[in-house]
Formats: sequence, structure tokens, C-alpha cells
Amino acid sequence: MTFCFTGIRSLPKLWKSNPYLSVGPGHSYFSLFLKDCCGIRNQQKWFSLKAVSPQNTKAVNLLIAKARYLRKGDEGSNKQVSSDSHLFAAGAAKKRSQMNTHREDHALPPVRNTIQLPTRPLNSEEWDKFKEDFKGKANFESWIISQMADCHSSIDVAKSLLAWVAAKNNGIVGYDLLVKYLYLCVFHKHISEVIDVYEIMKARYKRLEPGGYTLLIQGLIHSDRWKEALLLLEDIKKVMIPSKKNYNDCIEGALLHQDVNLAWNLYQELLGHNLIPMLKTLKAFFDFGKNIKDDQYSNKLLDILLYLRNNHLYPGESFAHSIKTWFESGQCSGCGKTIESIHLSPEEYEFLKEKIMRDVIDGGDQYKKTTPQELERFQNFVKCCPPFDIVIDGLNVAKTFPKARESQVLLHVVSQLAKQNLQLLVLGRKHMLTQHSRWRKDEMKKVQKQASCFFADNISADDPFLLYATLHSGNHCKFITKDLMRDHKACLHDAKTQRLFFKWQQGHQLAIINRLPGSKITFQRIPSYDTVVQTTGDSWHIPYDEDLLERYSYEVPTKWLCLHRKT
Repeated sequence: MTFCFTGIRSLPKLWKSNPYLSVGPGHSYFSLFLKDCCGIRNQQKWFSLKAVSPQNTKAVNLLIAKARYLRKGDEGSNKQVSSDSHLFAAGAAKKRSQMNTHREDHALPPVRNTIQLPTRPLNSEEWDKFKEDFKGKANFESWIISQMADCHSSIDVAKSLLAWVAAKNNGIVGYDLLVKYLYLCVFHKHISEVIDVYEIMKARYKRLEPGGYTLLIQGLIHSDRWKEALLLLEDIKKVMIPSKKNYNDCIEGALLHQDVNLAWNLYQELLGHNLIPMLKTLKAFFDFGKNIKDDQYSNKLLDILLYLRNNHLYPGESFAHSIKTWFESGQCSGCGKTIESIHLSPEEYEFLKEKIMRDVIDGGDQYKKTTPQELERFQNFVKCCPPFDIVIDGLNVAKTFPKARESQVLLHVVSQLAKQNLQLLVLGRKHMLTQHSRWRKDEMKKVQKQASCFFADNISADDPFLLYATLHSGNHCKFITKDLMRDHKACLHDAKTQRLFFKWQQGHQLAIINRLPGSKITFQRIPSYDTVVQTTGDSWHIPYDEDLLERYSYEVPTKWLCLHRKT
């Protein structure tokens, strides 16, 4: 009998309840897998409190042996690193390594696995045949799921493997297979699948291994059930100190969902365990700080800088850029006073979100160009995805360069943004998937591999979908379109909401300013300050129009008058 999953939600029906509620199996093979694939610390036994040796003795002895057997001809061959960099200068070690590339005693290159993994879901008969081709593997199921995890196979293919295993074992799928499937769900950010696996594991096991907890926390923080990640963190504390990655994920989840106090409390708890925070954790605080005008928050960020100094930690280029942006955000270059931020407060954001959902999404005229069924389909689609970082108006962006092929332009934009590890959503129309001189299927398939995509009916309007996805993802999410959304602003009936919408739009809308197709995509700069008359009591900042410069109603002045009282 063939079992083909249409969704992971059917798994509990196939699996029998396990009468033994216990800790998941802890094998060294499994621990190594998680360390390689997820960056999780290698803790082979859940209850082991034995400290790991600070050195790998075998590896050290190997290095000593290699040093003894260097060819005599190599002894004088090492050249000095150029005199303009010292021994500990960044990049010096790489230069020294490049000078020694002629040596013959290099380590062997890693062995590449040449197995051809399935590219589509298989049925039971096809899995049986596939297994026959690999009779030499003692545990085919465990081996193949490891290969799939290593190669980041699609969720559907892995799901068909689990269905095949469940059908052969009276509905039982082992912990090892389940947790590696969970890894694929987290990697591909299939949040609904993560939640389904979470429910299954919660029902079957009282406790998990550190790797299982880490994957669940990493997946749950992007969902509406993100606070349950904190319960998993508490479960870990009952047995051991959580890892810095566990704390990082929970902190990122708290910031993503605007719970600043919780994020700082978790950070202090991490330091209290004498753990060195991940640099991405510290960066997350600075990135969030760009949206906050609060002296107390600013002082905490300054404490982080002192922490870097006292612990000889060096931020990466991206982290350094975040620090720079935070320092420069909202300061008058004339007097140094802080200018009101363009970003909405959490209260303003929630107020605006509710108004737009009610007046524009639910109560607007979008049904003239779409249907309630399609809008509901889109809302369900968004709920199953992690929060997006950037929402792209696909058709609008594709027409940026009229003489270029539209699918090529869209692919160029998506590929550049995907390299920054951003969670992307491309909104489009169904005709974009049809082969045409302006739309190539192979290019659109590449777009779909790098971003989540939703293609509406050809008569549907994109803007309501764009607004909904951006607001649903949170205050960090930006959107790309040349559309100025004046019609939707007009749907907001009171002046306060219109002002907040325009302020939010200025702080979140990206526009491409390239002149030539194929060149690196650059975006128009988003201002960090609000263009309104402002005062701090002893100073005034007044935006004003230049003479002879025509300004449309949806534009703002670029010149400022800076006034401050003499003391």
C-alpha cells in the first residue's frame, strides 16, 4: 500500500503513539551531523557533565608529525609577509598560507558525495527500488536522510521518505529521521512544517537532545507561537546551561516581535552564565535601535560597545555598518541635536496596521480587482511563511528597464538581495509564469528558488497584497515598488492615520535608482528622520522649500533651517 503525504499534518495519523516517553536517542553520529549542519555544539550525551578537552590531542600530534617530516628543501622557502602588515594584521595568515601553496604535504581534499538524490517525491515502490541500489548501506534510511540534509533537499522529497518509512514500520518514524527532517524544515523556513514536527515531538518525548531543542527554537521564533521557544529554553535549563545560539535565537525572536525588555533580560541572563554572545546577537540590538528613540536603550548599546572593548571582540563589516548607522541616525549635522526618527513607535505601528487592515485591505475597493477567495488564499499563504525582510512588487520592478527582458530584471534584483540572506517575497501575476519573449520560464524558476512567490490572477491588483505582507511581517520589513500608493492613502479617512501612513511609507519603501540594466542594483536612500517641524525646547529644526523648486504634494523638502537658543 502506498503512502504519499500531502502535508506533514497527516504524520500523526500514520505514527503509533510511543509507549516509552524518553529522551531522544543520543548517538555520536547524530551529534556530529547537527554540529556540521546547524552549528550546534557537539554534546553527545544529554546528561553528561564531563568537560570537553580544550585540545584535540590527535590533531595536535598529527601537526607535530607533519612538522617533523617537512622536506629539507622547504626549510628556507618561507617568505616574509609584506612589511606593511604585522604578524597579527587581518589577512596576514592567509597571505602566509598562499606563499606555501607549493608544498606537497597538504591534507587530502574532502571526498565529494556523488550520489544522485531524488529531485521529486517518490512513492513506496520507487523508494524500494532506490534502496536496492544501495545494499551496502547498513541503515539506508538514516544514511539517505543525512545525505538529503547535507544537500538541502526539498521538503516534499524528504516527506515522501518519511511516509515510506512510516508505512513499513506501522506508522513509526524514528527520532533520528524526524530531527533531520526538522533540520530541512528550519533550513527552508517552512514554519508550518516546523510547528507540525514540534507537536509530534512534544507528544512523543518528554525531553529532547540539545540539537532537537535548538532546531525547534530556531524555527518557532519566526511563528506566531514564538513564545513557546522560551518554554523550550526553560526545558534545557533543567538539565544544562543553554548554548549562546539558543539565547541568540530567543533574543532575535523577542526583537522580531517587538518585546524589547524580554530581549535585554535574555541578554543579561546569557552574560550571567559567562557565555560570550554571538556577534549577530549584538548586531540585532543595534539594528533594532535604529527604530527607537530612547536614552535608556542607547545607554545599553553603549554598554555593548564597552563589552566589545573589554573582551577584545571585533565586529564584522556588517555589524560595523549597523553601529555606524545607529550613531548617525537622526542627528542634525549642524548642531548635533537628535532629530525625530522616521520609524514609528511600536504603538504607532500597531495603530496604523489595524487601520490599514480595516480600511484598505478589508474595507477598500480591492474586490473590484480581486476576489475575497483570492485574498483569503493570500492571507493563508503569508501566515505559513516566516516574516519577510523585503516584499517585492514583481511586475513593477521587472519594468524598471523598459528595454531589458522583464524576467531577467526581476531575477537580477532577487539574486542580489538573496545573497544578503534576506527573506524575500515576490508578488506577481500568473501571466509571468507563461513562456514569452519578455518572460522566460527558466529565469522565473530561478526567482522561485531564491524567494517565496505568490502569483495572483492577471486582473488582480498587487498593492493590497504588498501592504498586507509588509505589515504582517513586522516593522523591520521593507517593500520595493515605484508605486506611490496615493490611492490607498486616500482610503484612510483621518489626518492622523494618513500622516502615520506617509511616515511609515517613507521609512519602508525602497526604489531602484540604477541607470543601466545589469549593473549592481542600488536603492534610493531611506531617510532616518521625519521631515516635520521639530523642537527640543532650546532648538528648532524646520524643513523648508527652496525657491523655484517645484515640489509635489507627496514629496518633502530636503533643506532644513537649524535654530538653537544661545546660552
